[in-house]
Amino acid sequence: MKSLCPEMRVNQSRLPTETNLRQETPKMTAPVKSPTEKELRIRAILEKLDQQIPPRPFTHLNTTTSATHSTTTILNPRDTYCTGDKLDVLLEARDYLGHRKEYGGDFLRARISSPALKAGASGKVTDFNNGTYLVSFTLFWEGPVALSILLMHPSEGVSALWRARNQGYDRIAFKGKFVNGTSQVLVECGLTLNSSTKLCKYLYSGGEEVFYCMKPQHMPCEALTHVCTKQQGVSFLTVKEKALFQKSNIGVEMMKSPNFIRVSRCNKSEENRGKKCQIGTEIPTPSGYTFQGRWVTAQCKQSLLNSSQINDCLRRKLIYFLGDSTLRQWIEYFPKVAKKLKPFDLHGTGQYKKHVLLDAEGHTLVEWKKHSHPFITVNLYSVIDDGYIPQEIDRLPGDKDTAIAITVGQHFRPFPMELFIRRAINIRNAIERLFLRAPDTKVIIKTENIREMYIDTEKFGDFHGYIQYLTMKDIFKDLHVGIIDAWDMTIACHSNILHPPEQVIGNQIAMFLNYIC
Repeated sequence: MKSLCPEMRVNQSRLPTETNLRQETPKMTAPVKSPTEKELRIRAILEKLDQQIPPRPFTHLNTTTSATHSTTTILNPRDTYCTGDKLDVLLEARDYLGHRKEYGGDFLRARISSPALKAGASGKVTDFNNGTYLVSFTLFWEGPVALSILLMHPSEGVSALWRARNQGYDRIAFKGKFVNGTSQVLVECGLTLNSSTKLCKYLYSGGEEVFYCMKPQHMPCEALTHVCTKQQGVSFLTVKEKALFQKSNIGVEMMKSPNFIRVSRCNKSEENRGKKCQIGTEIPTPSGYTFQGRWVTAQCKQSLLNSSQINDCLRRKLIYFLGDSTLRQWIEYFPKVAKKLKPFDLHGTGQYKKHVLLDAEGHTLVEWKKHSHPFITVNLYSVIDDGYIPQEIDRLPGDKDTAIAITVGQHFRPFPMELFIRRAINIRNAIERLFLRAPDTKVIIKTENIREMYIDTEKFGDFHGYIQYLTMKDIFKDLHVGIIDAWDMTIACHSNILHPPEQVIGNQIAMFLNYIC
């Protein structure tokens, strides 16, 4: 874990440790805000998820859902369908012995596609909790359309992943680099630390977010400059359960012949999707589709902005991207969309430094900053100007020319769900505070995207991402923000990689510009 960053002296006042937080915080007779309401909300969300993902007994692979033995039936089949029609598929889950499953909970991924047209869309899965599922597709385009329903994980695997996820923080180890003059040392850090030795306790957001490090000898807690992570060989799955997540058991096709249907225009006029896309528009399922590689929303009318319109829109704009590397892709791609924007060197090093684009003539600023702990990477990254997203939002005055895009998720997958829920609620609360002082500020939430199917499923699998995706939509559903449904978008274009290709990033930015212009 060699640092990619130059040695630097520490501005100790920038790191809010427990000591200087006490010194800087005015004394009050009562706490500013009772945590009761938030704790109740977190508990309610967790209880709801526990009900939706109940424990399933797992004795043998033969009693789990088999993609081969399960049956799929197209309801009310026709020789030819029309664009805009709905197509429903009834799926009956059966185990490897051919027996009907008596309960639901399988993690399925449904998609229609026409590869020659570079077209794709996700399907909506309704679980009847008795072993049967209704998979609904909207037929957005004409031509031969292939149907696909993948068994990502059987319900027994889903149950095992959910139990394992919430058992601890030990899958990822954190290391902190402390610097004092020419001396430096790496010590153990973490979101939780079980140690009898003296700890450095770093408090953010009024004590809501906490990070710990073992206190090095002869160095103050303020000497922490960098952090990195390492994956641990820790698993909370049994040996038998791990068999469910072998490559041959993940993402297995359930649809049988016929593998495609025919869709015609049927003399229908182009569908009018109504009003222009704007913040606050409700997002349906599916939220859109790709056609010739371009994302088309299902709920509103997108504007195709030319270079001149984009430059006019961005004039005097302050734009902040807060989140992980899937949002850093935006700032790397942005100069291809707005050619007047140029990178500004802030003297940081590595991918995880703050990135800035400037158009001095147009008074436009675009900035990307990573979210704070947990941030998973083997490369040391600076924590000198680190900030949690709620903290960063609280620093912004906001106005009609300020836009913020936020994404969290990928780095939270290896940790108990409570951590993600708490962070999402803290972000929501910070947005509400922003709207009080600057209601015209534009806030856009980019959901996380799907990623590789065959990675370490217990730590990073898409089941965890899907639960976070649904939770994020639930927490922000009645807030006046724009949603960019990256989950649906990446299923539609079949980009099963952590960092989607440039075409997907371009579609996301086009949607972002529709919201702010």
